[in-house]
Amino acid sequence: MSTTNLTLNNGVQLPAIGFGVYQSAPEETEAAVTEALHVGYRHIDTAAAYGNEREVGKAIAASGLPRDQIFVETKIWISDYGYDETLHGFEKSAAKLGVDHIDLLILHQPLPTAWEKTVGAYRALERLYADGKVRAIGVSNFMPDHLASLLAATDVVPAVNQIELHPYFQQKELQEADTSHGILNQAWSPIGGITFYRDGDGGSTLEDPTITAIAEAHGKSPAQVMLRWHVQEGRSVIPKSVKPHRIAENFDIFDFELTAGEVAQIDALDKGVRRGPEPESLTLEKYGIAIPEA
Repeated sequence: MSTTNLTLNNGVQLPAIGFGVYQSAPEETEAAVTEALHVGYRHIDTAAAYGNEREVGKAIAASGLPRDQIFVETKIWISDYGYDETLHGFEKSAAKLGVDHIDLLILHQPLPTAWEKTVGAYRALERLYADGKVRAIGVSNFMPDHLASLLAATDVVPAVNQIELHPYFQQKELQEADTSHGILNQAWSPIGGITFYRDGDGGSTLEDPTITAIAEAHGKSPAQVMLRWHVQEGRSVIPKSVKPHRIAENFDIFDFELTAGEVAQIDALDKGVRRGPEPESLTLEKYGIAIPEA
């Protein structure tokens, strides 16, 4: 089965579809990643805060695949922000993953209430990049003003901004800001899941009549249609599942193409309501958790 690679702003190749393990219990993670690698995924996305880096590493080691064939992405949590703390955060993640380098290391959230720690953390990523310990660096959930402030204080433009992005929440202004700086948009929650909105406007993208009609026309599932929509618009996607049939289904998106009209129909579904935490709301007091040693 063919896949698509995206070229990051430093020339590194990133498989467009990655396998995510957010909220995957450690006892389920190793089997899920093993299945994903068997299906054909070659990009695995985890994070220090997920508590399952060790299990991801076990699956990679047991796969028998050469290390250079698996793109490993992980994230530094806000509790490990600051220059020295982030350098140590890398060491913790690399040890748990069982790797000597990380392909993409990103800051998990902006920390507006301790911005100097955010900048220090990113400068540590720059040091790790310069030393060849990471192949690319980036951010997650950074809004346009966060990006502008970070770019003014640092030297290396992030390769990726991983953001909440699905048909019901498209963050078009942020996507445009990323693109203007040469930063790749990477979608977490790319199919929206069973979406729930704080304003009470519930509903699932998986049951949206526009998406289900397009899926029926192509003989595909709604999830496959949404993942194909992202890829056709040039984004990286990180779907997740622990169910083997869903893991396989989410990867099977390279044998059909949406029409321009279908893409436009999905583009028109944006509700503009976030389901994840507001990036401005992140504080160490509320969200700080200790990241264990390896």
